[in-house]
Amino acid sequence: MRAAVYYNNNDIRIEERPKPKIAKDELLLKVEACGICGSDCVEWYRIERVPLILGHELSGVIAEKGSGVKQYKTGERVAVSHHVPCGNCHYCLSGHPTVCDTLRRTNLDPGGFVEFTRIPQINVQFGVYPLAQEISFAEATFIEPLACVLRGQRLAGIKPQSTVLIIGSGISGLLHIQLARLNQASRIFATDVLDYRLKAAKQLGADFVIPAPQYSSEYLRQHNSGRLADLVIVCAGAESAIKQALESVERGGTVLFFSAANKDVSTPLDINKIFWRNEITLTSSYAGSPDEHREALDLIKMHRVNVKDMITHRLGLSETGLGFKLTADGRESIKVIIEPQR
Repeated sequence: MRAAVYYNNNDIRIEERPKPKIAKDELLLKVEACGICGSDCVEWYRIERVPLILGHELSGVIAEKGSGVKQYKTGERVAVSHHVPCGNCHYCLSGHPTVCDTLRRTNLDPGGFVEFTRIPQINVQFGVYPLAQEISFAEATFIEPLACVLRGQRLAGIKPQSTVLIIGSGISGLLHIQLARLNQASRIFATDVLDYRLKAAKQLGADFVIPAPQYSSEYLRQHNSGRLADLVIVCAGAESAIKQALESVERGGTVLFFSAANKDVSTPLDINKIFWRNEITLTSSYAGSPDEHREALDLIKMHRVNVKDMITHRLGLSETGLGFKLTADGRESIKVIIEPQR
C-alpha cells in the first residue's frame, strides 16, 4: 500500500509499505480522510525519530474485522482515536485519562496518512466511533481536535458571561472560538499574526480580532469595560504569546496553555506581580478522552460547531507534502485534509 512518510516538514515521501495484518480482536481501516494537525508540523518534536508515518485525525471504512470483533461490521463508517486510556489506573480514576500511561503508549499501525491502518484491540475497545451518514469523512476528521478543545475548556472551567481571549487563530483557536460561544462567553477576543486567520476568526464568532503585533492588554481593557480576560487560551507557541497571556488575565482568571510551545521556550514568572493577591490559575490540557470524542461527534452531527467551512483543502495522498507546506505556512489554509483513496 502507499504511505506518506515524514522526514521533515519539507520532505514527505510516498513510499510502498506492507498492508497491515490484523489479529482476531483488531480492525483494518480503509482510510478515507485524515486531517493534518498543526502538531504534525512541530518539526523539532519529531525530527530525531524520523522516518515517521503521521496522521491522527482520521475516518474511514472498516475493511476487515477479526473473528473476535462483534460490535462492528465490515463496511461500517467510523472515526478512530489513535491514543486511548486504560480506564482503570490512578490517572483515569482521578479524572485525568489523557495523562494515562496507556494513552501515551497506544497508537494506530502505522498511522493515518496511508491507504490502510490497523486498529489494535484496545483502540477497538475504547476509540472507535460509528458515523451517521450525514457526517462526511472530511467532517469526521474534526472529532479529535474538537475533543481536545472540549477538554481544554472543561479543565479551564470556562463560565457563562466570561470574557475569553484566544491567542492564535489556527485550527485550534478557531474551534475554541466556536466552543466559547457555545459556552456562553460574553466577549471573545482573538489574535493572530496572519490576516487570513483573523478573517476566519471573525467569521466563526470572535467579537474582536487583533493582529498579534498590535495587541496589548490596554486594548483589551478599552474594549472590555476596563477589565482583562477571565480566560486566556494560548494556541500559539511563541514566547511573545505566553507573555501576552500572562499580561492579559484578570484577577481570579485562568490561563490555559493549550498548544505546544516552540522549542526551548520558557518564561520567567514574576510571582508577586502575577500570583500574589490575584488568584490566577495557570493550567494545561492534552488530548481528549473517549467521552469527549463522543461529545465532539454529537456537536458536529448537530451542526452546533461549524467544521465544514473550516476545510480549505482536500488533497490526495500523493499531495501530502503540499498539505504539510500549506499547514506549516498557514497563509492560505485553515484545515488541510488528506484523502488517501484519491
